[in-house]
Amino acid sequence: MPLGTLDSAPPPFFRQGPSALSKLFFFSALALFLMVADTRFKITQPLRTVVAVVLQPVQWLVLQPIRGATSVGEHFSQLSTAQAAEDRLRRQLADQSLRAAQVEQLRLENLRLRNLLGLRQTLPPSAQAAEVLYDAADLYSRKIILDKGASHQLALGSAVVDEAGVLGQVTRVYPLVSEVTLLVDRDQAIPVLNTRTGARSVAYGDPGFNGGGLELRFMAANADVLPGDLLTTSGVDGVYPPGLPVAKVTKVERRADTAFARIYCTAVAAIGGARHVMVIAPVSVQIAPRPEAVVTAASGKKPASKASGPKFEATP
Repeated sequence: MPLGTLDSAPPPFFRQGPSALSKLFFFSALALFLMVADTRFKITQPLRTVVAVVLQPVQWLVLQPIRGATSVGEHFSQLSTAQAAEDRLRRQLADQSLRAAQVEQLRLENLRLRNLLGLRQTLPPSAQAAEVLYDAADLYSRKIILDKGASHQLALGSAVVDEAGVLGQVTRVYPLVSEVTLLVDRDQAIPVLNTRTGARSVAYGDPGFNGGGLELRFMAANADVLPGDLLTTSGVDGVYPPGLPVAKVTKVERRADTAFARIYCTAVAAIGGARHVMVIAPVSVQIAPRPEAVVTAASGKKPASKASGPKFEATP
């Protein structure tokens, strides 16, 4: 065969189209054009919707094993948590049942002793619920505003408590709202009783201790006070009913250069987070007013006369 009759063109397998760089530029420009067009004209939005609808059953089917495994793990986790919570609550219920029985026995014993000694019976506290509206706009004091006032028979000096303990005292009463000064305010003081030792003292507000606390002042350096002691209201001030939790002792400093100890306490009530509170009327309001003694004629003074009320004569 003559060589001139042979085809010198390369076979189709070795034929080359556009160069790789040309393809890169072309497809890059096409992708950029499609992105701009999709952003401006939303041309692929119908396509995306159709694809999402078509693939939704497939996605649901693929996710079922994962959801099943997650549900099984959550079930066993919640079951163990619920069992632990049930055990804890059962123990608490048993402890509270024992305490309730002891409290009832002590109450009956206290009632019998008071009857035997002829003492006045303790009055049940008169309380009403209230809600905290907002904090008072005063940077130099710790006060809150309640939604109850004089129109709700709220008495000045009433004690304010939450579910944990004493929160403060009503210091101003308006027709519809009232102002409560918190225990940690620097101008607030409350008589307390150490439940461990039975010693009485006075706790003063200390805003500078850990963002707000209390301090037992004028306590001897050798006073029997330990961190963790619970302080409750003593009831000797005629304002707070006795036995309400007030604070816990957190730090005791005894120095050789001073005769008094520095005792810092933390309030057990939610000082900065209370929302619903109970307002307890002062004990002095529930007690009959003090009778006014009538001076005898021998003293040369005339007895004070009033339209009503009992009168007593002072015996020499």
